[in-house]
Amino acid sequence: MHNVVSSRKMENGIVVFWEDKGEKTYESFNYSELIDMKINALDLLERPKSYKVDKEAHTLVVKK
Repeated sequence: MHNVVSSRKMENGIVVFWEDKGEKTYESFNYSELIDMKINALDLLERPKSYKVDKEAHTLVVKK
């Protein structure tokens, strides 16, 4: 899992960014996916560094 460094609102969801081997990488999640994962979209936009992303599983989790 990678630490999310920033997020941005898109038309149908949110894109999250993280650093992987010195490169900025991103993954987008639509609102339905975020709801299914029980992720608060507004919180993800306001506090992106509180989340981790698993690119292989296409999931987000709140850091403990």
